[in-house]
Amino acid sequence: MLGIYLQGSCIISLIFSIIISIIWFYTEPILVLLHQSPDIARTAALYMKFLIPGVFAYSFLQNISRFLQTQSVVMPLVALSALPLLIHIGIAYGLVQWPGLSFAGAPLAASISQWISMLLLALYVMYAKKFKQAWQGFSMHSFHYVFTNMKLALPSAAMVCIGLLVLVFLAGLLPDSQITTSLIAICLNTQFIAHMVPVGLGAAERLVEEFASVTPLLAISIVLDAVEGVIQGVARGCGWQHSTGLWIGLICGQLCQVGTLFLFLRRAKWTKLNLSGVKDKEHPLVV
Repeated sequence: MLGIYLQGSCIISLIFSIIISIIWFYTEPILVLLHQSPDIARTAALYMKFLIPGVFAYSFLQNISRFLQTQSVVMPLVALSALPLLIHIGIAYGLVQWPGLSFAGAPLAASISQWISMLLLALYVMYAKKFKQAWQGFSMHSFHYVFTNMKLALPSAAMVCIGLLVLVFLAGLLPDSQITTSLIAICLNTQFIAHMVPVGLGAAERLVEEFASVTPLLAISIVLDAVEGVIQGVARGCGWQHSTGLWIGLICGQLCQVGTLFLFLRRAKWTKLNLSGVKDKEHPLVV
């Protein structure tokens, strides 16, 4: 059924890619209608028009990536993603330096690289022997799952779009909009890069299982932390910053926590540390 779900997702992506392409083609009048700077609207429209071919490849690429991740196919995905990245560096440099393209060469290079990456992954899925059970060719049965997938896809897509685009539109309404929109783009990209590290580490099945085992304790910690934040706000609002007894109490609590953790670490048998995940009751780690 994974192949059927993949085809259904690709059908949805194709439909919405066409809609997005039409919107991107008329980016300039839309941004002007939203009271954005005419210069920014004109530049953004040029950028988006050259990015239109890549939106189709990007939508298919995301579906194929999820298809592979679901089956724990990691190394081929990394290899087939790293190769287009290396090619993209040369393509981007060549097109940006190409006479007559300049600024427009960057989105055009991104579109070409997206298509290369998508085609490599698509060929891998279609011809690799390990996917014979999951991928059995195109089927009309996939159309039955289009609306089922849309029930999940539309709310999540709307949430992401609203959260990001509102920031960009508000930045365009500020004075000196060229600088503010550039700054917001830099901040968002930096945030995405930082966000990828915990996402990549948290995708491991073992880590998910371990996290699920401590979820009840984490829930209690979150509730207590919320109450503590409110109480600290009340204490500051009442002007208790200079109350010596309050700070002594906080220091005592922290000393208890640090002392307990230090005691566990001090008494741990580091030479017998078991990294396999199997609990050894005969040889405890703490004595």
